[in-house]
Amino acid sequence: MLQIMEGSHAVAEAVKLSRPQVVSAYPITPQTHIVERLAEMVADGDLNADYICVESEFSALSSCLGASAAGSRVYSATTSQGLAFMTEVVFNVAGMRLPIVMTIANRSLGAPLSIWNDQQDSIFLRDSGWMQLYAEDAQEATDLHFIAYKAAENYDVLLPAFVCFDGFILTHTFEPVDIPTQEEVDAYLPAFKPYQRLDAKDPISFGMYATPDYYQEFRYEINAAMTRADKVLREAGAEFGEMFGRDYSGLVESYRLDDADTAIVALGSVCGTIKDAVDEMRKDGKKVGLLKLRSFRPFPAEDVKKALAGVSNVAVLEKNLNIGSRMLGAVGLEVKDAVYSSGIQVHSYVGGLGGRDIRKKDIKMITEWAEKGKDDCFFGLREEVL
Repeated sequence: MLQIMEGSHAVAEAVKLSRPQVVSAYPITPQTHIVERLAEMVADGDLNADYICVESEFSALSSCLGASAAGSRVYSATTSQGLAFMTEVVFNVAGMRLPIVMTIANRSLGAPLSIWNDQQDSIFLRDSGWMQLYAEDAQEATDLHFIAYKAAENYDVLLPAFVCFDGFILTHTFEPVDIPTQEEVDAYLPAFKPYQRLDAKDPISFGMYATPDYYQEFRYEINAAMTRADKVLREAGAEFGEMFGRDYSGLVESYRLDDADTAIVALGSVCGTIKDAVDEMRKDGKKVGLLKLRSFRPFPAEDVKKALAGVSNVAVLEKNLNIGSRMLGAVGLEVKDAVYSSGIQVHSYVGGLGGRDIRKKDIKMITEWAEKGKDDCFFGLREEVL
């Protein structure tokens, strides 16, 4: 059913329809509306789940870890400093191969304190072993939760997943969203059957101490599972498309790239603005297109290489900062690695940090920079610091 909904409430509806058995989260701006709505659903009897109230984000994900290890489908949500506070448990969840899904309402990290959007909070955990999916709009944010559970719980994967969408830009914006019925979601996402769980009658251990003789193999297995997740995500996205008419079989999405000389690469809600800018530049005779990344982990390197095969220049619009590296953004590093043998020039242009607006004129400017081979740099800086 098509409804006009706040992005956070649409995500809460998706979570409810996924039938989590345990929810635990600590409210933090701009994530609060998601878990506030889920708490109401539990209190009103609309969601048959245990909602565990905790004193911190660290405790929230710790509760989820225990519930998942005991065999429950589990959900949480956080952002920014809350996600940073969870870091130890984030690594533990992946290391224990627990298929938790957690929404990240992307927000800047302090200091200085900022409640506004960029993508530093999830990007800095790119090596934690969690899948990372990024949504352009509220509909995509809603749909990706079903796909995330489907992939995470697949026995060939058994890894947790972040579903990331931009704080305030998407969390607090009202958009039309097609919310499926419970029967439709049940047909797509069956009841959770844990691969293994804590059971007093058949005791096992999770997250045990590992000597140097064994630790490296565990990390190897996580990496191998992430590699397998590429195929599983595509299959889950294709099945979703067959059932609901919205195809997510690709981990990237091209926009007017077929004859482009210059490509812009980006994650998240800014892709909508880029599409508008591309249309305007096309009217002016510029051959430019967009490559939207829907998945950052696993990184779809082969898709990126194929999509960018015909371009000469790439401008990666980064809402994160890879401090101390010649390539200023973490996404640019991945893109450059994917196309390194092709001779394509790849540049990272960093902007939008702390919620600063990214305007169409900024997008046109970085396109010109890429065409001229301008080195990696910030855009949209205040004049007095230049």
